[in-house]
Amino acid sequence: MNILLFGDVVGRSGREAIKAHLPGLKRDLAADLVIVNAENAAHGFGLTERLAGELYDAGADILSTGNHVWDQRELIQYIARDPRLLRPANFPEGTPGAGWRLNPLDGDRSVLVVNLMGRLFMEALDDPFARLEALLAQYALGHGATAIVVDFHGEATSEKMAFAHFADGRVSAVLGTHTHVPTADAQILPGGTAYISDAGMCGDYDSVIGMQKAPSVRRFVTKMPGEKPQPAEGEATLCGVLVVVDEASGLARRIEPVRFGGRLTPYLPRP
Repeated sequence: MNILLFGDVVGRSGREAIKAHLPGLKRDLAADLVIVNAENAAHGFGLTERLAGELYDAGADILSTGNHVWDQRELIQYIARDPRLLRPANFPEGTPGAGWRLNPLDGDRSVLVVNLMGRLFMEALDDPFARLEALLAQYALGHGATAIVVDFHGEATSEKMAFAHFADGRVSAVLGTHTHVPTADAQILPGGTAYISDAGMCGDYDSVIGMQKAPSVRRFVTKMPGEKPQPAEGEATLCGVLVVVDEASGLARRIEPVRFGGRLTPYLPRP
């Protein structure tokens, strides 16, 4: 089973790159499931129903989010109507929407996709470790889910790594998002779980994490507030990972980065 996850889509540049290139990548990499973190798709802040539809039309099967999930207020009503759109599962009980989806595939296969958010240097949500533990009491590899993939949206690499080792051998992959910078630590952990600290963003890398350079630099230099950050609008690089899962065990056989277009050195894995 081949699973693709693309990191945070930032603004129009990131959306247009997804629409232009995802259909071909999905075909060429024989992806059974595509997960796209869409929390920065609406001009860098949040997501709307219309933009979610555009990403689905381009080939996304599941949309994950993170700390910017509620930046566009219309999503509060929409998310309850869209089971393929996830918010972090460790938001408090009663929060609109769902934090996981058991996504069916052909041949009686299924993938449990879980969206969680870290707490170190982030908002004070419920414990993501405990939330995963509760979910794994309901679903286990080979017993309820062919594969289990976690989008762990977090700031601290230490928290992401600790979480991955906590989940090692019990999920197919723990894939980090949020920092907008792709890391070089893609690996298979000792128990068979694929891991990367951050998949990177789908956006213009001639920027400061997807936002225009000059205002961002000015804020650091002057320590003064300025205009609201605006997404950079140059050619985007698509950044993500391909995880190949052994369907018999549910564990990962391979994880490789995916980088296509834009400024970063391209890398496309073999199918």
